[in-house]
Amino acid sequence: MSCWVPGCPALSMCRGLTALPITCLERAKDLKTRLGILLHKPELGHRIGTSSKLQLGSRQRDSSREVLEWRESFDQLLKSKSGVTAFHTFLKTEFSEENLDFWLACEDFKKTRSKTKLASKANRIFEEFVQSEAPREVNIDHETREITRKNLSGATSACFNEAQAKTRTLMEKDSYPRFLKSASYQDMTKQATSRGISKRSHT
Repeated sequence: MSCWVPGCPALSMCRGLTALPITCLERAKDLKTRLGILLHKPELGHRIGTSSKLQLGSRQRDSSREVLEWRESFDQLLKSKSGVTAFHTFLKTEFSEENLDFWLACEDFKKTRSKTKLASKANRIFEEFVQSEAPREVNIDHETREITRKNLSGATSACFNEAQAKTRTLMEKDSYPRFLKSASYQDMTKQATSRGISKRSHT
């Protein structure tokens, strides 16, 4: 756009542009080129969007199947990361999440290979969950508590086995059935079932 008539707005604009530093003009041209490329490639955005939708659909199908599997057995629930998270959230409403936290701490403890770390971890778990009046004391009998205390003197990856088994049984017999009957899990199964029905109707 050019104009040599005195007082023309285009002339003023051109003079203003020439006063700008060269780097600013180069950046503006570069930006214009990039925008042009994006505007002329709408299929790029379509491909990305389609790919994301396919991945999301796959994840939803997997999670729906997982949610329904949780009611098959307590083991099935504990195998699922999202199942453990959902169960933990439920236990918080009953103020008994320390049972699951202890079970998870024991699972992590068993993977410890260093003898030094094994001993320090064992003491930390015992002080937090097992000893009488512990900050997050789990509900186990006195005999199991004493057996676990003695095991600490020669800490091995199996020193919490009995206490962990008792806590697991308690959750399976007591908290797990209530979790399956809870409103939150019922809502999740309804959503999972409806997604399954929707999927079948579209195939």
